[in-house]
Parts: sequence; C-alpha cells; structure tokens
Amino acid sequence: MNSGAPVCRERSVNMEPIKKIISISAKRQLTIPQKFFDSLGFEAEAECVLRGNELVIRPHRENTADFAAEILADLIEQGYKGSELLNEFISMQKKIRPAVERMIEKADEAAAGKGEYYTLEDVFGREG
Repeated sequence: MNSGAPVCRERSVNMEPIKKIISISAKRQLTIPQKFFDSLGFEAEAECVLRGNELVIRPHRENTADFAAEILADLIEQGYKGSELLNEFISMQKKIRPAVERMIEKADEAAAGKGEYYTLEDVFGREG
C-alpha cells in the first residue's frame, strides 16, 4: 500500500496527447500534474465524471458567461423585465447542468446505438 504522496511518471506515445501515470494514495487521493492543472485552468474544485470505464477529471465551472449571456438575451427578447427577468434568469441557470447531463447521457446512448438523439428543444422543453 502506498503511504506517501502520489508519484507521477510521464509516458510519451508518438506525439499523442501527453499522458501521465499517477499513483493513488492510501486515502484514494491523487495529485493533478502541474502542467495539466495550469493548462486546463483548475481552481478550487474539480468535477469527476464516470464515462463508461473512464474517470474524467476536469475543472469545475458553475456557470459560464456564454450561457449566462445567451440566457439573458433570450429572456429579454421574450419581454421579461425587472424582478421577473431576474427570477426567470435564476430559474433558467439552474436548468443548465441537468440539461447538459441529460444531453450527454442521450448522446452516449445514441452513440452506442441504444437510443435516439435529442435536440436542444427536446432537452430544454422549449417550443420554437
């Protein structure tokens, strides 16, 4: 059993993306290599996603400005104003993560030939 800090060993494969083999401590902890940490813009939190037999670790970002700007522009176009605009904006922001997660699940099913694809309208429940 490994009792010390995780150890990184670099593995290079013919100009493929940089790969690292990292140790996992006895407490199930691992250290993200500095190069990866800096390149991906990690901050205080990481998001772990189980995708098939892979664990994807990526920076956690609550809401991106792009989504926020698109939501706000759409709500203004729909005629929302004042506190009603603010309340609807907050409500829509809360729907982003579950909608994206549903899209990813459905995309994985479609890619595996187990389901149909969904449009943004299907996922968000909007009518065009």
